[in-house]
Amino acid sequence: MDAVEKHPRGLYVLFGTEMWERFGFYTMLAMLTLYMRDAGEGFGWSTAKATGVYSWYQACVYASPLIGGWLADRFLGYRNAITIGGFFFMAGYFMLAVPKQVPIFFLSLALLVIGNGFFKPNVSSMVGNLYREGSHLKDRAYLIFYMGINIGAFIAPICAEFVRGRFGFNRAFSVAGMGMVLCLVIFWGFRATTRGADRPKTQGERDDAERAAVSEGLPAAADDPMSAVPEWKRISALIVIFLIVIVFWMIFHQNGSTLTFWANDNTQWNVSGIISNAINPFWIITLSLPLAWFWGFLDRRGLEPSTPTKIAFGMALTGLSFLILYLAAITGGYTRPSAKIVQAGTTANEYYIAIPDALRSQLGVTAPPMQVGVAVKGSDTKKQVDVVPATSASPLKEGALVGVSSNGGRLEIEPLRKVSPLWLVLAYFVISLGELMLSPMGLSLVSKVAPPRMRGLMMGGWFLATAVGNKLTAIGAFWDIWSHARFFLTLALMALAMAVVLTLLLKPLKKAMPGV
Repeated sequence: MDAVEKHPRGLYVLFGTEMWERFGFYTMLAMLTLYMRDAGEGFGWSTAKATGVYSWYQACVYASPLIGGWLADRFLGYRNAITIGGFFFMAGYFMLAVPKQVPIFFLSLALLVIGNGFFKPNVSSMVGNLYREGSHLKDRAYLIFYMGINIGAFIAPICAEFVRGRFGFNRAFSVAGMGMVLCLVIFWGFRATTRGADRPKTQGERDDAERAAVSEGLPAAADDPMSAVPEWKRISALIVIFLIVIVFWMIFHQNGSTLTFWANDNTQWNVSGIISNAINPFWIITLSLPLAWFWGFLDRRGLEPSTPTKIAFGMALTGLSFLILYLAAITGGYTRPSAKIVQAGTTANEYYIAIPDALRSQLGVTAPPMQVGVAVKGSDTKKQVDVVPATSASPLKEGALVGVSSNGGRLEIEPLRKVSPLWLVLAYFVISLGELMLSPMGLSLVSKVAPPRMRGLMMGGWFLATAVGNKLTAIGAFWDIWSHARFFLTLALMALAMAVVLTLLLKPLKKAMPGV
């Protein structure tokens, strides 16, 4: 009975393990796109190129658990796979401390991808294995586990901003490696508490695991209505969920690219965009336990929504968060593609502005560009940036943000203003609540619905869906081409459309997933 069930000690060990792994992951990720764009310490790549590398990295990071989960299921066991992943993580982070070496940079990213493949699906699977099949505590356990993830993610950008500001990007990357050292110390120092959650490979090992569960105070297995559903139907239902949440991940993981650029370039505060990556985990930490209590309150009254219903709510909230950002963009005047003033022209109210190649074509700029000032364009050499003259009705300063449009072949610009960071804080509040409705619920859903013999593989499938969504974050290439208002509105409408689709599919999904 749920009344006598308690969370096992192993949950808190995995909580600490994942907290420090995510500290390393988000320390690096908070700086990644800004590092690639930085002309001094980084490579000086364009926004489009930095976003493209980011999207490929994130896609590979979240696809790799499909292989890592399978290897753990079949050969390694969860604990060994997690340990291997931890060492790959450490190597990748410490190699990022090597400054401005493109081959080493990409090798580091490859090591991080491999490390994530071994680590991420298997620590999540171990959380589910701490509980009996059909336990209602699983949703709440994953919320607690998810809070651990976000404590690490909250501390990470703050440390990254502090260390980067004093010692530079590369020293800050090495801090991520120290986080992984602490992660493995916790995991192996308290390994006895998670012994019963590892994957047993033989019948004898299954018997040993059952005895270990009893000795650890874990509840024994019980009859579960899910066992009456054919495996193919359960797997098919999970695949439907995977396909729908692809859109969520495409939108949510704009936080490491376009939302970091928005915080860095378009928001009124005196810190870099790195620090904005702490807002989302702050809200997760703040909201996780109250939400876990709320689900428990509804559960005791038989009113708790099904997991697919929670995911539908999460998609709707995601759309609402980007509608808030759309309103912020309108408030700041970001209804046209934007650029920066390079320098004032030779006549009154004439200016030179940098125009990305794709935007030049969209605006119909065919005249040879004028080269003014020194900027970075390309990875290896510093070149002058292409600019074209434009006019404005009011005096502007060098570096001012402007909206750009074409009027009869003549470029016109209008001043833009940076918006209050409260817009970003509010949008992150809403999307964080949506994330709590969706991401930990999805992990719990896989743990409850996937056939036990395929649990690691299907957990990898969840991360594969995340990978596809992360590759689609490459929509950020339009950040310099579309207006910011259009960009935010497009993503908002996509999320709301998926919320409607999932709502229409709830009835057949509930039949394939009884009791969840």
